[in-house]
Amino acid sequence: MSQLSVDTAHHVITDIKAYHACKKDNQYLEDITNRLHSRLWKQGFNWENLLADTGYSSGENYAFLESKGIRSFIPPHGTYKGGPAGFIYHEKQDYYTCSQGEIIPFKKVFLDYRTQTKKKEYRGSSKQCRGCPLASNCLGKAKEKKFSVTYYREAYERNIARVESKRGRYMKAKRQSTVEPVFGTLTQFMGLRKINTIGIEQANKVMHLSAIAYNLKKYLKFMSKTVKSDAGMLHVYIHALKCAFRLKIRPNLVF
Repeated sequence: MSQLSVDTAHHVITDIKAYHACKKDNQYLEDITNRLHSRLWKQGFNWENLLADTGYSSGENYAFLESKGIRSFIPPHGTYKGGPAGFIYHEKQDYYTCSQGEIIPFKKVFLDYRTQTKKKEYRGSSKQCRGCPLASNCLGKAKEKKFSVTYYREAYERNIARVESKRGRYMKAKRQSTVEPVFGTLTQFMGLRKINTIGIEQANKVMHLSAIAYNLKKYLKFMSKTVKSDAGMLHVYIHALKCAFRLKIRPNLVF
């Protein structure tokens, strides 16, 4: 798996590394960010925004980027929900209320062993739902209302607000027009269509060499080319000719 980072201003590759493909993209974001953030800081650059696709979405990543002072523009997965449908969240007291006005309080934080993510459990009592006309549809076979929400709900909501803003829509278009063409150039013209090496270290060398070749080609566009020409001295020669004719001498001019 090739993880690639690109600067949006000039489409320069700022980081590339080979990873094993046994994990998801979002599990590598923290390592990429730490390595790239340190490098940019040493060069005097302040990293403000991170644009990525949905594959890098997770509550852990949103909270981690906020701790680094980086604003994330990463669309969440379609499966994300801030809580069960029909329930209203009260952030200050940290509880939910159902459509009948019953409070479902926070109980504990636990680790979901299936997804390996932190979650918060909310659970009401069986007495609250006795005689409720919606109990059969709301509870099912359970005797009490119980559900879990991601531990990083607040970080999720802040990221979603950024993504859905006018600036967020601009950032989405910016990412699509920046990263995809660079990756296409690497695969089509810089030898990354197929890695003919054994081992991740050798694959990493191939990716680095391709990125170096791409950046050098990009760097050449910023170099000013000076062309040697005598056109700038033409007015000197003309002035010399005029002076010579006035003095009635024959000049020796070499062009």
